[in-house]
Amino acid sequence: MTFIHRLRAPRHLAALLPVLLLAGGAAAQDAASLQPVDRIAAVVNEDVILRSELDRAVANIRAQYAGQANQLPPADVLERQVLERLVLLRLQIARATDAGITASDQDLERAVQGVAQQNGMTIDQLRARLAEDGLSFTDFRNSLRDEIITQKLRQSFAQGRINVSEGEVDAAMANASATASQQFHLAHILVGTPEAASPEQIATAQKKIEGVKGLIDRGEMTFAAAAVRYSDSPNALEGGDLGWRSLNEIPPSFASVIQQMQDGQVIGPIRGPSGFQLLQLVGTRTQAAGSGEKVTQFSARQILVKVDDKTDDAAAKAKIDTLAARLAGGADFAKLASEDSDDATTRRRGGDLGWFGADTYGTAFGMQVAALGDGQTSAPFKTDAGWVIVQRNGSREIAAGDENLRAQVRETIGRRKLEEEWDRFLREMRGEAYVDVRNEQGRSTRPELPETQKEQPKVTPVERAEGSRAVF
Repeated sequence: MTFIHRLRAPRHLAALLPVLLLAGGAAAQDAASLQPVDRIAAVVNEDVILRSELDRAVANIRAQYAGQANQLPPADVLERQVLERLVLLRLQIARATDAGITASDQDLERAVQGVAQQNGMTIDQLRARLAEDGLSFTDFRNSLRDEIITQKLRQSFAQGRINVSEGEVDAAMANASATASQQFHLAHILVGTPEAASPEQIATAQKKIEGVKGLIDRGEMTFAAAAVRYSDSPNALEGGDLGWRSLNEIPPSFASVIQQMQDGQVIGPIRGPSGFQLLQLVGTRTQAAGSGEKVTQFSARQILVKVDDKTDDAAAKAKIDTLAARLAGGADFAKLASEDSDDATTRRRGGDLGWFGADTYGTAFGMQVAALGDGQTSAPFKTDAGWVIVQRNGSREIAAGDENLRAQVRETIGRRKLEEEWDRFLREMRGEAYVDVRNEQGRSTRPELPETQKEQPKVTPVERAEGSRAVF
């Protein structure tokens, strides 16, 4: 079964801070370009991050840590961490743009409204609150737009790649309690190593992580403060916080060890594909499972026509309309799905999605299925992945207990797999990118190559743009 990462509205305004700190996507960059002079902080492929964007992001981080400045790393390290976040964000937005992934005005308005509602505010009150915090509403909207786009990119990445078999669920269920679910609050510190790291690079990283572990063990620095100061992970500025996770969301290689740890305990260094890690168990909790409740499940088939860099929205709509006409003319749904659906996972089963809950594939999909009668087929409708036709085969009411737990187990395994694959994807994307970090004078910090080995400069389009934008 394909695991789909669904877009969720941020739970609290504070949860948006890491995104707001990076406020500046394309719209903010355009605004910055109106300034008479602005230096380049980094060249990212054929795009740029301006010094004003970086300075604004760093200033926002410092404002967030007001009164706790001792928890921040030295100025140069903080700037490097924030710049790396901006680079990764810019790369994700560019990849999403190439794939035809966008955030509509309706998406943005729903997200803004969702943030306001979840904080018990009206839009005007939210605007005022942001102003009090020194954040413009325009930057806030731009940041939300970037968040929506990157989550859609993540969802598109998950389609057809993240599969959870029934055997995996069975194995996890064998170790799960039918009445309770234990969760673990984790944090980590990463000292990264490059792909194909040399023995010297590995030794340097190991020495650094052991030094950080020593600081923590001696009580000279808390784990969170050490993460902020020394971790190479994207969540360093959040103290390395990984949040609450069930056992199924933790890689099996760590799961058995974590169950034996005490709250506050730190293990490591642990060598992994991205470098050396320290892992801390911040706390544990037990959540009781629901009992006696009934949930509705549906059985259905789908045909998906993706909207991506190969098929634009108009072409996808034309294709799905043609398929809908063939179904109306008596074509077999399963046969058509196996021939023409773009969902590689369900195509092999004639589009069969099996039994699933109303919200498994998102609210919009669930509403379409719920509105059908058994045996009925929907008209084409749009989702984040593309255009879909769904045929409902049946529905049933089941006890929420075991089936609900099974659904939770499936989703948590999927989240763990997605996180692992997504992290690998980001590392590969970052490794393949041309990134030229500039100093405060706007000069490149990349080492000079011998004349015969110099790369063809990918910066040429940017250099041309600089002349017209008074950027240097």
